[in-house]
Amino acid sequence: MVRRAVVKGVGHYLPDRVVPNAEFEKTLDTTDEWIKARSGIESRHFAAPDQTTSDLATQAAKAALDMAGMDGNDIDAIVLATSTADLTFPSAATMVQHAIGNTKGYAFDVQAVCAGFVYALSNANALILSGQADRVLVIGAETFSRIMDWTDRSTCVLFGDGAGAIILEAQEGDGTSADRGILSTDLNSDGRYKDLLYVDGGVSTQNTGMLRMVGKEVFRHAVEKLAQTAHTALDKVGLGPDDVSWVVPHQANIRIIQSTAKKLGVEMDRVVVTVQNHGNTSAASIPLALSVGVARGQIKTGDLIVTEAIGGGLAWGAVVVRW
Repeated sequence: MVRRAVVKGVGHYLPDRVVPNAEFEKTLDTTDEWIKARSGIESRHFAAPDQTTSDLATQAAKAALDMAGMDGNDIDAIVLATSTADLTFPSAATMVQHAIGNTKGYAFDVQAVCAGFVYALSNANALILSGQADRVLVIGAETFSRIMDWTDRSTCVLFGDGAGAIILEAQEGDGTSADRGILSTDLNSDGRYKDLLYVDGGVSTQNTGMLRMVGKEVFRHAVEKLAQTAHTALDKVGLGPDDVSWVVPHQANIRIIQSTAKKLGVEMDRVVVTVQNHGNTSAASIPLALSVGVARGQIKTGDLIVTEAIGGGLAWGAVVVRW
């Protein structure tokens, strides 16, 4: 028997304000058709001025706890993936910890930009496999609307705000690929590509900064690296594309999603797609898509799921989990 990190609950939260593509036509040289053709995005959600990343994360966490039939103190650890935390410190995770009434566990943030949730899920899995936690709340939450350059039509139309959460619990498995829970992870990064996707400010530069991206280069790296990391994660447990029930990718751009699926050898009818309604929510996009996929009735117990993401760093990775 082996220890596995099994999914017990999932949830998400989206801010009330929905921003359709047409809203950008008022201030930018762009159109709804232009945005949809290049990204697949039709609308996205923006947080209210008084909403922070931890607020969004808390709502998603509560939804996941409700599905799992748990309360805050049933959780041993909280791992929150975000690049847009409320404050320089403390972590947004500790704010969620307080908001859900958890007084016995520990909480920390993970920052790997759009790959953040994959990194957080891998860390949570390691905490469970090592016996440092029995139940881990893993969250991806972002307010990317706060770091947009509203004059840059190539980036500001792509991103949105939101949060998703998943609860993992230690259970015993047989040690085969038929087990429920996380079966494998694959993490990568290469700092040589920092200038392809970054924010041009930060604490030590005394400047908040705005998001900058070399879109064509990011696209090229994304398709190659996402297919590679998904294949690697599947290979680790002796599985292949034909075994996959659903690919739940980072929701950055429909063309990246389609090209990656083709390179991976998975038809689009086995890919959960939410980018049209949410835009790119960075670290929140995979848990959001997982939660929506469950709510739609797509993802069911026993399904084999592959998640993969790439973000600034460049950082990328994949996780294979049996639901």
